[in-house]
Amino acid sequence: MLLAANIPAQPSADPELKRLLLEAVNSSESFPDRFDAQVWLTDMSDRLANKVPDPQERIAILQRVHFEAGREGLPPELVLAVIDVESNFDRFAISSAGARGLMQVMPFWLDELGHPDANLFDLETNLRMGCTILSYYMNIEDDDLVNALARYNGSYMGNGRYPQKVLSRLSARWFRQ
Repeated sequence: MLLAANIPAQPSADPELKRLLLEAVNSSESFPDRFDAQVWLTDMSDRLANKVPDPQERIAILQRVHFEAGREGLPPELVLAVIDVESNFDRFAISSAGARGLMQVMPFWLDELGHPDANLFDLETNLRMGCTILSYYMNIEDDDLVNALARYNGSYMGNGRYPQKVLSRLSARWFRQ
């Protein structure tokens, strides 16, 4: 069985995951075509399966990451690496500093933007805000990824451990092959 030309499917593919992937492929506005959507979603879904076991949640995260990253001109794999480091894909994560959700957005932004009742555990809200913040830091750092990641983490003048952690995760787990 083939999901796409020359991409063999796993022999015991989960039918629910297959259904969700097909729905995602057919409704993905951020992909140039259905083939690209199928390849990327299948590949990233396999990589994310051990962190997000529920196929429906996994596909929803991947679709929204791809959309919001593309909206901000960021590689979606970079956003996945940031999420991996920030929250380990726990949508309900809260840091010791109070940052929330997948991308660990600080709640003060909600008041700053005049949306104090917005929910940072909401997938769209969290990813839109996190991607916008990361993109902003990329712009002010002239696309210097290390400095932008350090700013995102709040350690701009500190050491480079956080950026290296994200870059390591990006190359080890999320880089497109």
